[in-house]
Amino acid sequence: GVGKGAKEGILIKDAATLEKLHKVNVVVMDKTGTITKGKPELVSLKNRSEKSDAEVVAILASLEHKSEHPIAHAVVTYAKEKNIALLPVERFEAIKGKGISGTIGGVQYIAGSGKLVGSDASLEEETRAGNTPVFLAAGGKVLAAVMVADAIKENAKESVARLHALGIKVVMLTGDDKNTAAAIARLVGIDEVVAEVMPEDKLNIIKKLQAQGRVVAMAGDGVNDAPALAAADVGIAMATGTDVAIETAGITLLHGDISKLVKAIALSKVTMRGIKQNLFWAFFYNVVGIPLAGGLLYPVFGWLLNPAFAGLAMAFSSVSVVGNSLRIKAKKI
Repeated sequence: GVGKGAKEGILIKDAATLEKLHKVNVVVMDKTGTITKGKPELVSLKNRSEKSDAEVVAILASLEHKSEHPIAHAVVTYAKEKNIALLPVERFEAIKGKGISGTIGGVQYIAGSGKLVGSDASLEEETRAGNTPVFLAAGGKVLAAVMVADAIKENAKESVARLHALGIKVVMLTGDDKNTAAAIARLVGIDEVVAEVMPEDKLNIIKKLQAQGRVVAMAGDGVNDAPALAAADVGIAMATGTDVAIETAGITLLHGDISKLVKAIALSKVTMRGIKQNLFWAFFYNVVGIPLAGGLLYPVFGWLLNPAFAGLAMAFSSVSVVGNSLRIKAKKI
């Protein structure tokens, strides 16, 4: 099973992980980099300050340059494309699950989600279209907001439909705006959405589902996902994600391909079915062979089991079990 997984681009750390996977009945997914491509682009700028658009982008990109979040890369890339020079940042600080802050030119700026600066009803229409807002503020006043769009992975909708066909519930967790999250979930067909969550909230939600008797698989790719990946019954990391997520998870999906998640679950079910078949044949040979070897039929028919026949039966038992196991390699999952 592990060999078949590697061939399909599913790297499995150990046999125990593959065994647990066939019992999973809830899959929890992070949004950015798992359901979406994780390569967002800056699509619009709403400037509400006296500064020029270029100045606003320079300040925001200078702050985001020190962040590792995919949305930060979108802002920095946009600044580079527009040939906007970055500014020196002092006293930079990452505000866990919300955004960042730093001092530029003696002014302290903060950049991040609506939870950090206060939500904005005027952007609701864009967030309902699936765009994520990033706010820039200073002195308690919002100076600008940029909208960042992250395309959904081509096979995300089909993969969620296949999980549903297997009787598995799909939950999406994200720190993003609730309207953005709801729009993405609606397009993909996800059952339940929990938006605007802090990193520790992801862990608590995993534990809550487990307390309900659910067997939970968590799929994610970021540093913030690592605690939830470790707590889940099965942690699944995207190979395109951070090293800490990959190290924490029991399964890694190459190329960040979400369709491989469905294949991993199917592979687990096929492997466990093969194990049960092998156990049946192993017991069958012994249940039949041992009484014969013990002389069960001798009083009636005068038959004793020839040692050569016993050796042949034992060899055939091993060959049939190995042969049945090798069938997994030819299975389409």
